[in-house]
Amino acid sequence: MFYDPRTEHHGLPHNPWLAMIVPRPIGWISSAAADGTPNLAPYSCFNAVSGRPPHLMFSSDDGKDSITNAQATGYFCANIATYDLREQMNQSSAVYPPEVDEFEAAGLTAVPCRNIPVMRVAESPISIECKLAQVVILTPSSGLPSTSRIAIGEVVGIHIDERVLKDGLVDIELLQPLGRMGYREYTVPPLSFEMLRPAEPDGTKGRT
Repeated sequence: MFYDPRTEHHGLPHNPWLAMIVPRPIGWISSAAADGTPNLAPYSCFNAVSGRPPHLMFSSDDGKDSITNAQATGYFCANIATYDLREQMNQSSAVYPPEVDEFEAAGLTAVPCRNIPVMRVAESPISIECKLAQVVILTPSSGLPSTSRIAIGEVVGIHIDERVLKDGLVDIELLQPLGRMGYREYTVPPLSFEMLRPAEPDGTKGRT
């Protein structure tokens, strides 16, 4: 099958778009409103966008508070959602009024970040503190309306729980990060394997 999503319907029972880009890591974004009210919500359109210096991104519709909060304060934190925290992550995805503290609603412990004025999820084994670098508003060439925004954050602090470290490396099987599949499906890595990059033409090892 083929369809142009700008002008054609896919003809399937459910939209296949995000079911094809899988698995997607989940950024469990904590932020604070201008009045200091904590906010927590998961986003599967989330990823690292740069390694040197480290930056990451998540995208959100206008109706959600995370980017609005980040714009108001200049900061947000990306917590890694794991299999053990799947129910709390799902609970935090509910639509709450702005004054509701999702940490409390999901039964999570909020603790202060080190370098930014935002709370992080104490139960998450990895939390990444970010200073908002840029917000990109998506403007489709088709002229169709878009409510999507992309927040790009400069990483200014990283928390790693030593229980997910093995021989000095973050062990993916100890971490068990949740990945979003298509529709309402999730996954966790059942297997990890190593592949070394090919050698450079001069015989040196490829950069990892």
